[in-house]
Amino acid sequence: MTRRILLKGLLALPVLAHASEPKTLRIGFQKGGLLLLVKTRGVLEQLLAAQGWQLKWIEFPAGPALLEALNVGAIDFGVTGAPPPVFAQAAGTQFVYVGAEPGAPGTEAILVKPESAMRSVVDLKGKRIGLAKGSSSHYLLIRALTLAGLRYADIQPVFLPPADARAAFQGGSIDAWVVWDPYLTIAQSATQARLLSAPGLDTGAPWSFYEARREFTQANPAIVRALVGWLGEAGAWANSHQAEAARILAPLLGLDEALALKLQQRQHYGAVPTNAAIAASQQAVADAFFELKLIPRAVQVRENFWPPLG
Repeated sequence: MTRRILLKGLLALPVLAHASEPKTLRIGFQKGGLLLLVKTRGVLEQLLAAQGWQLKWIEFPAGPALLEALNVGAIDFGVTGAPPPVFAQAAGTQFVYVGAEPGAPGTEAILVKPESAMRSVVDLKGKRIGLAKGSSSHYLLIRALTLAGLRYADIQPVFLPPADARAAFQGGSIDAWVVWDPYLTIAQSATQARLLSAPGLDTGAPWSFYEARREFTQANPAIVRALVGWLGEAGAWANSHQAEAARILAPLLGLDEALALKLQQRQHYGAVPTNAAIAASQQAVADAFFELKLIPRAVQVRENFWPPLG
């Protein structure tokens, strides 16, 4: 992640005249993930400052809250799993998909206590399952139930943000917890929680997405294109320097380096521009939520892809 490599993603930007007040790019990020690594290294700030921009970073506990902030104009750019933008689009949120990152099986799972009698997804029938509504783990639960021959109506979803879900899980008010990294890795380490067997979930993981405010993208297309290209380079660096990334992130996540490295080894970063195949994958996610009446209307995800798909 050298300055030379990072600069490649910004070569298409026009050189801006120096102004007394730089423009501000507000980026939403979540605990863990590539954007936290980018924020910590601080190189992006230096590169964009030369173009007349300053950065402001805002942390969110999960994707739905991040997209709500995007909707009200509190941030300009962020990253989430596949389901949050589906819920946001169904609610009329003004955003566009500007980049995508391939799904990484193993970065989220269904947890049960070590002493639980449950061994596989079929044992979830009738049980209380903690999860964040509209999160990537919401879709993982739907897929797991389908593969196990269960219906969504066969379980009792309990919608909780990660911190509250962990407390409920440890306190016994929910029987299982569906969550993503780094919460998954942290919970496994702290509580000795066990992964519930879920055959078939190791393939077909949906994409994650970089989203931007529609108005911001229309006004600053060069910045948005540069960000996606640069994040592709930054992701390639993180994939090939897992130990170094783990050293950087370990203290921020409250993990020792060995556990942080385990987390990094589960990840696969690499932003790419959106395309028709990615849109088709995301449409399957949207259709699954609509079929279960978890969103109020059917959505066509292509309507929110940028640049527009032909």
